Amino acid sequence: MVNKTTVTEFVLLGFASLQELQVLYAVVFLAIYLVALMGNFLLIATVAQNHHLHSPMYFFLVNLSILDACYISTTVPKSTVNSLMGSKQISFSGCVAQVFLVIMFAGSELLLLTAMAYDRYAAICHPLRYQRIMNWNVCLQMAAVSWVTSFILSLVHTVNTFSLQFCQSNVIEQYFCDIPQLFKISCSDTATAQSFVLANILILGSFCFTFIFVSYAYIFSAVFKIQSAQGRQKAFSTCTPHLTVFCLFFFTVSFSYMRPKALSSPTVDLLAAVLYTVLPPVMNPIIYSLRNKDIQLALGRAMTNFPCISWVGFEEINGKH
Repeated sequence: MVNKTTVTEFVLLGFASLQELQVLYAVVFLAIYLVALMGNFLLIATVAQNHHLHSPMYFFLVNLSILDACYISTTVPKSTVNSLMGSKQISFSGCVAQVFLVIMFAGSELLLLTAMAYDRYAAICHPLRYQRIMNWNVCLQMAAVSWVTSFILSLVHTVNTFSLQFCQSNVIEQYFCDIPQLFKISCSDTATAQSFVLANILILGSFCFTFIFVSYAYIFSAVFKIQSAQGRQKAFSTCTPHLTVFCLFFFTVSFSYMRPKALSSPTVDLLAAVLYTVLPPVMNPIIYSLRNKDIQLALGRAMTNFPCISWVGFEEINGKH
């Protein structure tokens, strides 16, 4: 990547100009960040330590938790440190890294949620062939495709953004380096770059939304044919967390990047960014914990036996597999 700019660093305005409010903001976001990390790592540990959760659905859930932990770690720690230190600067290379990682983790999450919809479709619509359809090779390939595809898309969008020139203002009205805000301060013509970003979002978003919509149309059709009320409830209990998580992420991202310009303002832009970068990583483990009975039972046992949990026990469980 050729650096054609005269800007060597950017200024992140963040949420508040007063130092007292900056400290308050840092404390609040640090608490949210720790809750997100704790929730996602607790889910990962719960799945790892319970043999009956070693299935494709929970394999994807572990991937989602890893993604969420990385996703929120890309933006919140830097912003929190800046607030505590009374600094608003981020280096040019740091800004490039933030843009690349935010796009990569957001894209991976969207593609992974799409793969999880196919897993639920196979489990509910083809239960007798589920083990053959969703074998571990297929699961690994789907996860790998999600990561690799998002890596390539992120690289393309990062190069597309930073091939522009930034020779006037370096002030970003956001708490992290966000592509729309970078377009605003560029002294190049950004029309082509903006159209490219919008086209990619529309293509990827439309594909994922359509795939999940069609999958759930088949899923709901199959569920309503189940005569047992208990069977229908069990089927819904494995689908509603995923559908809720997808809607939360998809619509927050759509609002952030595709809302009309009339709804754009510094305050709205900040809140929209929080919606899609902070809210999903915090809410995803909570949603799965509240809506999935298997996770609830496993967490309950883990909490009950917490003093007895050790690495030895963890290794014994893994040793059986």
